[in-house]
Amino acid sequence: MQLHFSPSMRSITISSSNGFIDLMKIKVGARHISYRTVFHTILILAFLLPFVFILTAVVTLEGVNKCSSFDCLGRRLGPRLLGRVDDSAQRLVRDFYKVLNQVNTEEIPAGLKLPDSFNQLVSEMKNNQYDARTFAFMLRAMMENFEKEVRESKFSELMNKHYAASSVPKSIHCLSLRLTDEYSSNAHARKQLPPPELLPLLSDNSYHHFILSTDNILAASVVVASAVQSSLQPEKIVFHVITDKKTYAGMHSWFALNPVSPAIVEVKGVHQFDWLTRENVPVLEAVENQYGIRNYYHGNHISGANLSATTPRTFASKLQARSPKYISLLNHLRIYIPELFPNLDKVVFLDDDVVIQRDLSPLWEIDLGGKVNGAVETCRGEDEWVMSKRFRNYFNFSHPLVSKNLDPEECAWAYGMNIFDLNAWRKTNIRETYHSWVKENLKSNLTIWKLGTLPPALIAFRGHVHAIDPKWHMLGLGYQSKTNIESVSRAAVIHYNGQSKPWLQIGFEHLRPFWTKYINYSNDFVRNCHILES
Repeated sequence: MQLHFSPSMRSITISSSNGFIDLMKIKVGARHISYRTVFHTILILAFLLPFVFILTAVVTLEGVNKCSSFDCLGRRLGPRLLGRVDDSAQRLVRDFYKVLNQVNTEEIPAGLKLPDSFNQLVSEMKNNQYDARTFAFMLRAMMENFEKEVRESKFSELMNKHYAASSVPKSIHCLSLRLTDEYSSNAHARKQLPPPELLPLLSDNSYHHFILSTDNILAASVVVASAVQSSLQPEKIVFHVITDKKTYAGMHSWFALNPVSPAIVEVKGVHQFDWLTRENVPVLEAVENQYGIRNYYHGNHISGANLSATTPRTFASKLQARSPKYISLLNHLRIYIPELFPNLDKVVFLDDDVVIQRDLSPLWEIDLGGKVNGAVETCRGEDEWVMSKRFRNYFNFSHPLVSKNLDPEECAWAYGMNIFDLNAWRKTNIRETYHSWVKENLKSNLTIWKLGTLPPALIAFRGHVHAIDPKWHMLGLGYQSKTNIESVSRAAVIHYNGQSKPWLQIGFEHLRPFWTKYINYSNDFVRNCHILES
């Protein structure tokens, strides 16, 4: 654009660069306009002209024909300046939505050949000149097919994870075998635990007694080591480790060869408890030996399952409920603690998938108010997935026995780190209630609950639970991959409940170091069995 002043300053002309189009012409009367007015006019035009130029350039870049007059520019640029747009694009979108809605309510044509990728779809559209309806059908069919494949893949992943969680890693099996062999060939591995002079301390209630029931030697070593190293009074700690007959020799060898002085460790096999007879645990023997029960936990978990009517998370929960550990006597032993340790008054029970990070001696100072079980409630907390458990999450409330006796909104609590007042426990009928409900569940073909030992305990301990501060026990590290690391660092006890145990390859890598820091990798047995080597 060019700006022309007449020699007499009586007219100002604005024209296009080629001189053919007069965009604006101003005539000035010499007697009625001052040079100041002309100057101000020039300033205003200098301010406006760049905007006119930019808008013109936008129109040109969008492929609009060159305008030859202000009328053309007004028609092209006016709607833009006024915030209006051509609704042809919106009309096209509305038409396409209409086609999609129609296709969504109709059956996909039989024999419709689907492309394998989006690029192939675009190529076929160009070659075959698909209309919008055909394109919509193909797009829908492709998406449904991909969703089906992803869903099947997710269920396969969950099944593989279940098998991995239920198996024993080669390295841990190696550790058990080598330690068992050591027990038979090394007198030091067979030495009495604890030494005879310390035997009276096993029933001394001025000490802090921990009970651990497990057949996993490596996990037991981490629980004990973490408790001792985190304690301000390790000389006051007594650990009672209970294991099964096949693991006893290896477990005894580990703690005989790797003492945790000044703490005291006792290792006992279930076969060494005189009280554990068939007469005292008939229900649990039935649970462990009944064919139907064993088939439920060890059989085909896919057969008969309606995967199309369930979500991956629900399926994962059902798989976890079928873990073989739930029919192990070791898992049920906690309900017999008062009988197994008749001389103890107060104990802390620990699962084998926990790590102790703080001194736990203050737990013995907590006043349970006459209750039996000090536990963390799991119906409220920062993590809405982990801390949202109520009775409705564990029981089948369509069963008449459940709906009649239980409240679906009642808050659940956690096993794994519990303070038990054994004197108060012995005055209750908790064990009888537990047995009664286990029998009912067996008679109902496991239709009252599916998940292990916690449901019958939730019923048996009703009215006997004292809620303790959640800082003592943090849950979910075995299934919540988004666990807050800062919260983990602050917790007194962290619990890897779930399938992703830290000793398995499927464990969460960012949470594993909180567990592995208590493994002695310089130990010959650990090194020779290549524990957790990548």
